[in-house]
Amino acid sequence: MAKPLLRIQRYFCRKPIRFFSLILLYLTAGSLVFLHSGFVGDSGPGGRVGRDSVVASEGGGRASSDTRGLGLMSRVFKETRKSGRRFGPRWMRKSGQGGHDTVGRVGDYTSTWNRALKGRNAKDMDDERAKYIGCYIDDTQKRALRGVSFFDYKKMTVFRCQDNCAERGYMYAGLEFGAECFCGHKIQAPNASESECNMECKGERSNMCGGANRLSIYRLELSQESARRYGNAIFKGCFHRPDNVTAALPFSAVIQNMSVDKCVDMCTEKEKSLAALAGEQCYCGFPTPLFSLHELEDEDMCLHRCPGEEFESCGNDKFFVVYQTQVQDNRCMDRHFLPARTKQLVALASFPGAGNTWARHLIELATGFYTGSYYFDGSLYNKGFKGERDHWRSGRTICIKTHESGRKEIDAFDSSIVMIRNPYKALMAEFNRKYGGHVGFASQAHWRGKEWPEFVKNYAPWWASHTLDWLTYGKNVHVVHFEDLKRDLFSRLKGMVQFLGLKVSEDRLLCVEGQKDGNFKRSGLRKLEYDPYTPDMRVNIDELIRTVNAALKKRNMSGVPAEYMPR
Repeated sequence: MAKPLLRIQRYFCRKPIRFFSLILLYLTAGSLVFLHSGFVGDSGPGGRVGRDSVVASEGGGRASSDTRGLGLMSRVFKETRKSGRRFGPRWMRKSGQGGHDTVGRVGDYTSTWNRALKGRNAKDMDDERAKYIGCYIDDTQKRALRGVSFFDYKKMTVFRCQDNCAERGYMYAGLEFGAECFCGHKIQAPNASESECNMECKGERSNMCGGANRLSIYRLELSQESARRYGNAIFKGCFHRPDNVTAALPFSAVIQNMSVDKCVDMCTEKEKSLAALAGEQCYCGFPTPLFSLHELEDEDMCLHRCPGEEFESCGNDKFFVVYQTQVQDNRCMDRHFLPARTKQLVALASFPGAGNTWARHLIELATGFYTGSYYFDGSLYNKGFKGERDHWRSGRTICIKTHESGRKEIDAFDSSIVMIRNPYKALMAEFNRKYGGHVGFASQAHWRGKEWPEFVKNYAPWWASHTLDWLTYGKNVHVVHFEDLKRDLFSRLKGMVQFLGLKVSEDRLLCVEGQKDGNFKRSGLRKLEYDPYTPDMRVNIDELIRTVNAALKKRNMSGVPAEYMPR
């Protein structure tokens, strides 16, 4: 026995630091055991202080006399100590009175906040525009939501996804992988655990946007005035049977117990964008000059009950009920640079917020050529505007976006398409872009603060001077009103293509009509519920509208659309 002790003594004599280390560890361990026994020992009925009792005693301002001396230490340990009771993950708690965390019953999730709702519940529940319904499994082979989808790996937000789905008339919006948005009319997948929807949105770190093969799904409560839908198909209307139905809609089949679902599913499988129902006959194809969908008939002409669906109309031999499937029409998706550099520079000029980016999207699809820009916007380049990176004088793009005005800047262009939009709409759109990004929204604080009045004061005169400068100094000006383009896209876009000196492809224009929105449409769920314009603002803007209207008529052009003019 003496020999081992002697060896230990010699060991610590040679290395005294180890001796002191051992003593320190011993004292620390003893202190922790003592303190731990002090706050988890008997303190009332049941012989155990649980988490709830600690919170209750502090919230009520009382503590038992035998634990008062350990009050400070208990505050430290109460946040880290594991309770004997399993309450679920921390994010299943809800806020209680007095600022403390309280916990609901085990497994009762109906009245508690969850991770996917973190940071946005109060707002969503207040305006009742979208309701979170849960986390769902998603499969790349069989999607839970089978409508349109889009991705943004830098700026995806919950509201952006909701807006895009709502504008297209879908009932549900789902987010996945923090950056992917899916829309649909039905959820075709089972629930998943809320803990699996754990990826933050790329555009807002405070919100959750699904997970790996998991969708955070919202039901959109806002009534939509846009597209009428049946499942994932968009209702296009009632149309007269084309003269040459075989050429117009080349694929057809007789379907027993015909229903909208059956015809749409068949045309989707055949990769056709149109499904036309004619009694028990189903036709599939694409919009063409033979069947352009421009001559809408009264829906009463198509009234004929579907054999397999009591409340739906399936049309008849003379009048077809037409739906647009979720198949993408690829006839207008190819785009490239001009085959030879041009010396003629065409401007696509507009006041900010007047729809320039949307017009670029339409022109690129209609012509097959990239558009350029006087500036460089990385977000637009990442979304497919490849001409954004070219120098605006490169001569490789069909036209060049610009917001510039003034004689020197205008003289650099040989001709121009000038986009004009109602200033009341354009100012709000640019204010949203300035404070919320291309598809985001300015906050209520910005609208109600000093930013909005200052913005209108500076930007409203620019709206008028921009148009007046291009009308005065532009060499060859083609004016397009945003509202007219929206109302009559086919003919207005056709005129723009002709102005650019290109041959018009009607098939391509019809393809554009089916996917006209693009990825930069701000709409839907976050519209102001009050008029941000004061009477003084309106007086000034109305006068600017009259000035622009007079300038247009002076150049023998049609004036501004009627909705611009003050009442």
